[in-house]
Amino acid sequence: MNGDGGEDRGGTAADASAEGTPAPGPGAATGTAARLQKLFEGHRLTPTQRRIAHCMVRRAADVPFLSSVELAELAGVSQPSVTRFAVALGFDGYPALRKHLREVAPAATARGTGSYNEYQQAVQAEIDNLRHLAAVLADPGPVVRAGRLFAASRPLPVLGLRAATAQAAGFAYFARKVHPDVRLLDEGGTMLTDRLDAAVRAGASTLLCFALPRHPREVVDALEYARAAGLTVVTVADSAFAPVARHTDLLLPAAVGTGLAFDTACAPMLLGRVLLEAMCDALPDAQARLEEFDAKAAERGLFVE
Repeated sequence: MNGDGGEDRGGTAADASAEGTPAPGPGAATGTAARLQKLFEGHRLTPTQRRIAHCMVRRAADVPFLSSVELAELAGVSQPSVTRFAVALGFDGYPALRKHLREVAPAATARGTGSYNEYQQAVQAEIDNLRHLAAVLADPGPVVRAGRLFAASRPLPVLGLRAATAQAAGFAYFARKVHPDVRLLDEGGTMLTDRLDAAVRAGASTLLCFALPRHPREVVDALEYARAAGLTVVTVADSAFAPVARHTDLLLPAAVGTGLAFDTACAPMLLGRVLLEAMCDALPDAQARLEEFDAKAAERGLFVE
């Protein structure tokens, strides 16, 4: 499967298992992903190296069992690029990097996942993604900053294309209840830059983008255009090394699940709700707007009790 919202499953840990190497359980992915994020921090990576890093985070459970050739194929780079990447991280070569990852990877049987079927494994992987998000939110500073940026931007454009459309639409739906002017940008094409221009002319100062795999090229182009137009770009992406990272002023990572044919995005959705909460905290009239909506909804009999 390599459709929108999915990825190529070739060269996975299942292949390694067939060769006698135990495949990792679903809980291993998040622990390894967190360690990879820490490993990459503080290093100035080239665009090619960022692509490798992004691939490794996305395939965190598999990476300790992949050869340099397999990783190169998954990342779409050359095998020497993988070797240079490992050296840039301070290792003698890729075998040393892989050895390090195997030594620090969580044990495959640590949580007794061997009896889970594939559907349960997908759910467990999402639970791990949420645990990782909770750990990231131990520092609320970036989310608080984002909430203030959203509250101050009038209007507030919210971008999400293809697999990220639902996340953007969900945020925009609730944000409109407290923010006076939220503009959902969920269609690409030549009209997208026109709508960005219109938002800037109307006074927008910040753009919120949801960017999920597979990353459309026009999202990267739109973020580049938005920053050139003077907008501060805040992006919710599947990792800090996503292709949109270098076109983002504030990137908030939330991992997606890759255990099913199509990616699952519970963590990005929850992070969107957290950002809504932060925006409400920064809007002095948010509570009054919510109470006004509730009163009008009751008058209209909008909801079935």
